[in-house]
Amino acid sequence: MTMKIGIVVFPGSNCDNDLFRAFEKQKLYEVIFLWHKDTDLPKDLDLCAIPGGFSFGDYLRTGAIASKSPIINSIIKFANSGRFVLGICNGFQILCETGLLPGVLLRNKSTKFVCKNQILKVCNSNTHFSKLYNENEEVNFPIAHHDGNYFVNNETKKMIYDNNQIAFKYHKNNPNGSVDNIAGIYSQNHRILGLMPHPERRVTSEIGLDGERLFRSLNV
Repeated sequence: MTMKIGIVVFPGSNCDNDLFRAFEKQKLYEVIFLWHKDTDLPKDLDLCAIPGGFSFGDYLRTGAIASKSPIINSIIKFANSGRFVLGICNGFQILCETGLLPGVLLRNKSTKFVCKNQILKVCNSNTHFSKLYNENEEVNFPIAHHDGNYFVNNETKKMIYDNNQIAFKYHKNNPNGSVDNIAGIYSQNHRILGLMPHPERRVTSEIGLDGERLFRSLNV
């Protein structure tokens, strides 16, 4: 069965085409673009994806302005109905700003933009996004961000551990100061995923295929 994917584009998004190609390459999805000023999502949409970039120039705070865009209310209703949502890098920041995911993304501990390949550890292989990975498997995804330092208070951290909401952790080194090396998390129902690394940049044999299974997992 073909799933329908909608990729939301904001002013300043710059990974939307990469994400489009990552989904389209699997030949399992109908992929469309959605504009941030849209007020409604298509009724037959199965997953809403928010790509990386610098929405609205990252002014005020990363993801803060984007989280007030007209389309956001529809995304919140979509997510609360149990549908799938994926946020990568700036998309993760936006999902945290909306409250769909817990925590906040702060300036990297080094205060510098970090751009490199990063080893991650898969922390939960029992979700729609991760079922083609193995628990504790090491994968290599690129990272490229200035504000990827994930922070939650101790009470919230206990909650995400208790609910097995941690998707990925940085492995062997922590590039940004994130609490407990956290690189990506799920919502409590595991149908919303936000992560700072870029799996959509690891879907070709030339540069690596570690990200491809994330996109295939959704329709297996």
